[in-house]
Amino acid sequence: MATTGFWPIKGSLKKVVEYANNPDKTIDHKYLDEGLAQAIQYAGNDEKTDQKMYVSGINCSKSHAYEDMLAVQKRFGLRGANVAYHGYQSFRAGEVTPELAHEIGKETARRMWGDRYQVLVTTHLNTDSVHNHMVVNAVSFIDGKKFQNHIRDHQELRKISDRVCLENRLTVLDDAPFYNSEKKEYWIHKKGQKTHRDILKEDIEECIGLSVTGKQFLEHLYELGYEYDYRRHSIKAPSWERGVRLDRLGYDREELNDRIYRNYTTKPRYKDYRDYPLLKLEKQWGFEIEHSHDITTIALDMVFLIILELAKLVIGTPAPEEYTPQPLSLEIRQACARLDELTAQITLLDKYKIHTLSELETSIAEKTGQISSLEKERQQLWNRLKAARSPDRAAEIRATAKDITEKIKPLRNELKTAKRALERADQYRELISLEHTMEKYYLDNEKQHIISERKRER
Repeated sequence: MATTGFWPIKGSLKKVVEYANNPDKTIDHKYLDEGLAQAIQYAGNDEKTDQKMYVSGINCSKSHAYEDMLAVQKRFGLRGANVAYHGYQSFRAGEVTPELAHEIGKETARRMWGDRYQVLVTTHLNTDSVHNHMVVNAVSFIDGKKFQNHIRDHQELRKISDRVCLENRLTVLDDAPFYNSEKKEYWIHKKGQKTHRDILKEDIEECIGLSVTGKQFLEHLYELGYEYDYRRHSIKAPSWERGVRLDRLGYDREELNDRIYRNYTTKPRYKDYRDYPLLKLEKQWGFEIEHSHDITTIALDMVFLIILELAKLVIGTPAPEEYTPQPLSLEIRQACARLDELTAQITLLDKYKIHTLSELETSIAEKTGQISSLEKERQQLWNRLKAARSPDRAAEIRATAKDITEKIKPLRNELKTAKRALERADQYRELISLEHTMEKYYLDNEKQHIISERKRER
């Protein structure tokens, strides 16, 4: 039995990220292949693949997959945000050997993508369930066309995987609902974003890694803002309407306790790996939330840039097993996932040099007035069209009205973005304040732990 799925890999945050890094420069093409490189690096991680024994390339070299894929993209011209797709094929614990899993993975990838795309297939052995990773080049080596990522492609991968499993005398999931019938979750993943369940699983993995008792595990969950219902064995964040049952995420009570208790011998009692990204930004950019007395004193564009910098840490994280610095607050990580919206807002603020809420409100009023004026002008043209005495005059009026419509479209888009930025501003300020509080809490705890350890050593 094997479960399957795949999601797009984003290359970079494009112009808006470059603006955040250096406002005096335009986009550097070195960022365009960042997501592809990360996906291949993760898929081929020696610690997960038994020293590269289970790595294969389809239509590309297994040792130079990144270079081969990038060469195809350069030959046809890289287009769009998705530079690759990261797929998985996970088997039931104890059902297959690594050798068989790898062969099944290669055959599945070959039937699914092998006639048009390059694929790197790796088999990871770092969990109880052997599983395959498949990194698929988004650009076809045949004609340069991009993989479209329709919902039927996900269904087709499942069908192919089931057929290959049956050919190898493995079981399959009979009549299992596709994506648990949650279409909303599917479209979130298609955008390269994370659901609240994805973030919850990452947090659970983090808390497991830091705990050697069930009590410690719950304490870490509480510190992240979660509530645990012992009777239902479920977790709920303050902003959620209802909790999520842990057994439905693959964490039944017995397995969860076993993993925590194994930390006695496999991991140290305390593991320091926090990087406190917001506190670092405060120091780097020369502002201090704690001494501002009122977070509204921080410039509006600065607030959005802070969220963007945190978003760069959230988007593209390869998996819970691979730690990268992350904001601590669940809410801020969910907000950071709205990249398209966030990038449009920051671009707008930069374009019109908007630094305060009052300037944003003024910009909204101005755009509303501009749109209203153009709409009146267009309506007058349509009124004249009724009285046009010749086809040529009618064509001229239609062409002028069309030009006005083309002027209105970007203004409406900017107005929508500005209004959404106005709605998000207070929320982002609150989230930054929450993140600051949590990072300070963890930093203080870390300092106290170090002091206690030194006293104990004496």
